[in-house]
Amino acid sequence: MELGLQGRTAFISGSTQGIGYAVASVLAAEGVRVTVNGRDAARVEAAVARLRREHPGSDASGLVADFADPVQVEGLLGALGPVDVLVNNVGLFGLAEFESVDDAEWRRYFEVNVMSGVRLSRQLLGGMLERGWGRVIFVGSESGVNVPADMIHYGVTKAAMIALGNGLAKRTRGTAVTVNTILGGPTYSDGVAAAVEAIAEQQEIPAETMKEAIIGQNRTTLLERFLAPDEIAHLVAYLASPLASATNGAAIRADGGVLTGML
Repeated sequence: MELGLQGRTAFISGSTQGIGYAVASVLAAEGVRVTVNGRDAARVEAAVARLRREHPGSDASGLVADFADPVQVEGLLGALGPVDVLVNNVGLFGLAEFESVDDAEWRRYFEVNVMSGVRLSRQLLGGMLERGWGRVIFVGSESGVNVPADMIHYGVTKAAMIALGNGLAKRTRGTAVTVNTILGGPTYSDGVAAAVEAIAEQQEIPAETMKEAIIGQNRTTLLERFLAPDEIAHLVAYLASPLASATNGAAIRADGGVLTGML
């Protein structure tokens, strides 16, 4: 399907692998000039090269910055030109007992998961409003609605992300700029795969068995499997397109049926 994104520009935070890279790839296939981001220069260069290889003729570039470091973020913001589509994807996640998460770790999670979106949106939303078109998309999580007991620090930051997107959308009233959040479900990204494989190795069982056990613990998933990064990326691409012009201020589920409420 032609999404009408040819020639647009996009910046995707945290996009050298996983969901972020999948988003960059889908947008590049639609003719979007994409800028990827990561903490490591070699991985950013590799992601850019991969995009150009997978999508011949695509216009891909990269910017290196660790969103846990405000100084590096300032440098990235200074290097960013006008952007039509901002995808706030970068994020930290991890299992931890509530009592074991100290103030420094809480601050680190907020710095990356929340303040990245604050800083990027503050930098880019005004230009979208002035030009009369734009998209801000937050890649959130169902954990921001149903906060897990063993990931409270993560879930709270994802709840804050939903609130941020909701507030920013109100600033776009009467324009062709939209702000939306995707509530993703358990996704088998590179980071999740590495964690699953490490646990499986410790327990001396196959990684596939561990995957099935983890999903089996979640009795509400209707898919009964992990999502693939592409399944989130395709929804991002739709929301980025003119086809989604009537969707604004929304928190849209791509959770595989994990959330059980009607709304």
